[in-house]
Amino acid sequence: MALAPGSRLGPYEVVARIGAGGMGEVYRATDTRLGRAVAIKVLAPHLAADPEVRARFDREGRTISSLGHPNICTLFDIGSDRLSSGEAVEYLVLEFLDGETLGARLGRGPLPVDQALRYVIQICDALDAAHRRGLTHRDLKPGNVMITSAGIKLLDFGLAKPRRDVVASSDRTAATPFESVAT
Repeated sequence: MALAPGSRLGPYEVVARIGAGGMGEVYRATDTRLGRAVAIKVLAPHLAADPEVRARFDREGRTISSLGHPNICTLFDIGSDRLSSGEAVEYLVLEFLDGETLGARLGRGPLPVDQALRYVIQICDALDAAHRRGLTHRDLKPGNVMITSAGIKLLDFGLAKPRRDVVASSDRTAATPFESVAT
């Protein structure tokens, strides 16, 4: 399914397609309520019909929203809508990141050592935050790391898996994002 510019999903107006992956497509859009650019990740319709895949997509939204870290993409909304054709659309609304993936940057050649070290530290900070919440990303690759003017942003938590045996060491009452801790 390709969404044409001008298509609407709730209050979001599609501007352009910016990428695709195994689970669907990503579009640049405008949040018409707040007047800001956003990225909308749309679950492919043939996958949305599979309850297991749909649950994984919903879990990705909950995972991202539970993290709140400067080096992890921010989730603004999750939704479901119907196109004018009647086709159902499941989507996640994320911050729009202006930049390029680490994969694209590496395709132009090696990074200077000082820059590579800054990026590695930021990636490790993001992964540490996820691990402290009991999550393993499971799809870390250059294509899932975005380089922006503000630094690194880790993307695509679609394969993230909660580890039920981990509780944040700094807060013994904190639970992993999908369970509660018995007291």
